[in-house]
Order: sequence, then structure tokens, then C-alpha cells
Amino acid sequence: QVQFVESGGGLVPAGGSLRLSCAASGDTRRINAFAWFRRAPGKQRELVASISRGGTTNYVDSVKGRFTISRDNAKNTMYLQMNSLKPEDTAVYYCNAALIFSNTYWGQGTQVTVSS
Repeated sequence: QVQFVESGGGLVPAGGSLRLSCAASGDTRRINAFAWFRRAPGKQRELVASISRGGTTNYVDSVKGRFTISRDNAKNTMYLQMNSLKPEDTAVYYCNAALIFSNTYWGQGTQVTVSS
């Protein structure tokens, strides 16, 4: 019953920036932490950044200092500000609860393509 819809992806040159948005629907009150994931072609899904209800953030080493995760509780929306983008950041980006189960629903994601 909890669903997430991603938006904001696009095609950008290396060094550019994008801001992704994630709109949540349904009852999210029991979710303690939220996260952005990404999947590059031919690779497994990777957790990129997470944020807890207490505001604690975590990032995969490859994006530290470049990406910032945030949320607006009133709007039930999460964001991922991506700066200094690199070609290796190219992937489909998804938002979801940080803790994933086998029956977790995944949305369509939003495509981020960084050209060199």
C-alpha cells in the first residue's frame, strides 16, 4: 500500500547537476528510514543514500561529498541533489524504504544519464 514515484532524471554532461524527487503515497508512518537506490545496466541494485526519521544520513562512498539526500515530511517527499555528476553515475534511480523485503514494490524509477 506504500508507493513511491520518482521524477527529475535526465541527460546531463559530466560535472553537471540534477535534483531527483520522490513522492510517497500510502501510510509511511511505520517506515523508519528511506533511501535512494540505483541500477546501472547489467548490474545489481545499489543503495546510494539513506535518511532516517531522526535525520541521520548515510551515503555510499562513491557519492560522498557530491550527493545530498533530504526530505520534506509535510509534503511526504524525498529528494536527492546530485552535483559533480560522473559518467559512472548513469543508472535508473529508485526511491523506497531503506529496509527492503522480497515483496517490496518498486516503481518505474527515473533515468539519469551522464555524458562524458
